[in-house]
Amino acid sequence: MADQPDNLLLVYLRRIDEKVDRLADDVRELKTRMTAVEEHLAKVDLSIAGVNRRIDRVEARLERIERRLDLADASH
Repeated sequence: MADQPDNLLLVYLRRIDEKVDRLADDVRELKTRMTAVEEHLAKVDLSIAGVNRRIDRVEARLERIERRLDLADASH
């Protein structure tokens, strides 16, 4: 009889160990996927920053052209 509680305890400990191993695998996978998402977002952010710089340059050029053609308001 004394052997059964020990065996039952070992059975439960093994089950817990298996579940912890599966959780560790899941966390590893999630970390990998999050890294990919972060890298993608960084690329998108850089792309948006580049677009904003180009828009700013276009606006500056347009203002200069308007001034040369006397099309700009006096407030500019």
